[in-house]
Amino acid sequence: MKKILVIEDESEMRRNITTLLRYCDYATIGAANGREGIEAARRERPDLILCDVMMPELDGYEVLQALQLDKTLAPVPFIFLTAKGEKDDLRWGMNLGADDYLTKPVPNADLLAAIETRLRRAELQVKREFKPDFSSTKPLIALGLTPRAAETLLWLAQGKTNPDIAIILGITESTVKKHVQEVFEKLGVETRGAATVRALEVLSHSTG
Repeated sequence: MKKILVIEDESEMRRNITTLLRYCDYATIGAANGREGIEAARRERPDLILCDVMMPELDGYEVLQALQLDKTLAPVPFIFLTAKGEKDDLRWGMNLGADDYLTKPVPNADLLAAIETRLRRAELQVKREFKPDFSSTKPLIALGLTPRAAETLLWLAQGKTNPDIAIILGITESTVKKHVQEVFEKLGVETRGAATVRALEVLSHSTG
């Protein structure tokens, strides 16, 4: 049974989410603020973390930054849940390493779909024993991609959607689609999944 940590200072929201997840056969841990959340993550070693942004003690960004410093917790899928939806907030959260960013109130189906997607991707990475280094696009440029297409693939390989990538790179979704198409053509693949696997292989090999 997969274990999910829910860091949310609004008690009713936290209770609703944990109840939904338990109903869907997930084990859940609740934390009422950022500091409790970090302690729970270190103690419980969850398979995925859902975290609010605006909280007492420590906010969601500070929680994510703290967890990124722990080698055992840094790979754990991390999804922000927040009432804030401004583009600057989205870019900031994703650049810190968040896997997804959902604006509350999140429909149950969308929340469950995001969780399932991130858990599947984490399992795939473990099975293939990928240890990619996402700090540089140089290995991807070496595949013959333009710098912008390489940046697009770097984020695509981290599970970002076209809207996510557009926000991170400060470009339009239509431009992202053009870069994705270039990636497909250059790598000789037809799907985002195939492009992701190729990128993970290259970025893993580049680390030694």
